[in-house]
Amino acid sequence: MIKLLRFLKGSAILCAIIAPLMMLLEVSMDLMQPTFMSQIIDVGVAGSNTPYILSIGGNMLLAAFLGLIGGSGCSFFASIATMKLGQNLRQGLFNKIQTLSFHEIDTLKTSSLITMLTNDVTQVQNMMLTALRIMVRAPFLCIGSIIMSYYLSPKLATIYLIALPIIILAIIFILKYSYPLFLLLQSKLDNINLVMRENILGVKVIKVFNIIDKQLHRFNLANEELKNANIKAQNVNMILWPIVSFVMNLTVIAVIWFGGIMVSKDLLQVGIIMAFINYITQTMNSLIALITIVINYSRAKASADRINKVFSMVPSIKNKEQAKNFDNYEIEFKNVSFKYNETSEYVLKNINFNINQGEKVGIIGSTGSGKSTLVSLIARLYDATDGEVLIGGMNIKDINLTQLRENISLVSQENTIFSGTIEDNIKFGNLSADENLLIETSKDAEAYDFIMKKEKDFQSNIEQRGHNLSGGQKQRICIARALIKNSKIFIMDDSTSALDMATEARLQNSIKKRLKDKTMIVIAQRISGVMDADKIIVIDNGEISAIGSHDYLMNNNEIYRSIAISQLGEDVKKIG
Repeated sequence: MIKLLRFLKGSAILCAIIAPLMMLLEVSMDLMQPTFMSQIIDVGVAGSNTPYILSIGGNMLLAAFLGLIGGSGCSFFASIATMKLGQNLRQGLFNKIQTLSFHEIDTLKTSSLITMLTNDVTQVQNMMLTALRIMVRAPFLCIGSIIMSYYLSPKLATIYLIALPIIILAIIFILKYSYPLFLLLQSKLDNINLVMRENILGVKVIKVFNIIDKQLHRFNLANEELKNANIKAQNVNMILWPIVSFVMNLTVIAVIWFGGIMVSKDLLQVGIIMAFINYITQTMNSLIALITIVINYSRAKASADRINKVFSMVPSIKNKEQAKNFDNYEIEFKNVSFKYNETSEYVLKNINFNINQGEKVGIIGSTGSGKSTLVSLIARLYDATDGEVLIGGMNIKDINLTQLRENISLVSQENTIFSGTIEDNIKFGNLSADENLLIETSKDAEAYDFIMKKEKDFQSNIEQRGHNLSGGQKQRICIARALIKNSKIFIMDDSTSALDMATEARLQNSIKKRLKDKTMIVIAQRISGVMDADKIIVIDNGEISAIGSHDYLMNNNEIYRSIAISQLGEDVKKIG
């Protein structure tokens, strides 16, 4: 929790200082009220002294007004500090996630990250609000009530020596056992977010395969687990309430019993007993408030630990202190092998090849052979486990990461589309692009025609994840986004699979003209997408089976030849 206070910045720090000071004013006024009351009873009422009663009553009204100012001021400044902490924490967490490499992100569930940015941050925020208000009020009111009680009657105040240790031990016990329960609760919340996300994203599959009942059962199970975890965690904490109430009620009984005996012996005045009971009530209320703090702290600590786990992650891919720039775009793989983690098998094994600047290179192979993984190493989305990836003769790990990615355009097979307008999505590749470049690029990507058929053309809205676009339309917008970036290295990762043969042929021709003198890497499932490449790399089970032109591979590589014949028929041999 304390580590996250670094996100309390600027004016929020001043608000966080003023808030508890205002609360001290309220507590001080509250502590004076029972003493004023005892004075009215023992002096004013007992002596029928009306002016004295009015005078002390006026003091009570003034104290109440000052307490109102203190309490209202504390709430105002605490709210500002808390909201700004939440804002800064969410921003910091989001920024941190953006700096993580794919290796770290792969270890974090999307549902867990969403929970952190929403529920976990809210728990920390609520704890901060509680700390600035109740955590200041409760201890001072509790300690102040005990001191004032001792001031009124040292002998009667010894009752606290029995009551308080019992309550303190109960709080420590509950705090110890509630923390792991709230940690489990957050994991169950992650799970229900995961189930909901999968069901929302996979709603078409669920309906087509008629597995609504199965998914409903899965959600009900996750919901039941969340409910049970919540009940268990809350039940442990709720034990504190009856314990405190029982102990403090016994304390009130003891005060009335022993205080009555002392009054009968003229050792104590009735007004003091009344004030004493009020101080016990204040002590009890402050202890109940402390219980709320304990409950919030248990949950907030579980959330804070999860958030700190993300902040403590060190990105495996980052710039070196003396990162270098490059001006040669020749790509070389030297004995490169790769696996996603220590326990997994190698996805790529001993990869060696060279791509000259300005060449068009095709990569083809069966599904799961490692094609996408290979090009992700060029953009340094992952680092090679063994061997070296070189650009311009320099190890990619020594190159300035920003410059590297500015010079690479990657169209992935996932076709990620953002909500907004079509223009916004295309301009992600180049925010400063003018209208002429936007139109030219969309034409080269074979996207212009369908865009102009829309009611607002480039200003047409795109729904979340591009649900109002077809698969081919999404692919062409993604290609336009990459083309408008005008990078030196252009990578297409099976990004024309949703296009018909004629559209793909026109697209390939437009891109070839536009990217003349640029390095182009094309991953394709269809032979037609790579036939005209300067060289084609055939990947099989994570290894290079062969490298060469279409003609060479048709005559010398069985894997390539079988793929070509299966797609184009026996006539493809004539081409070869």
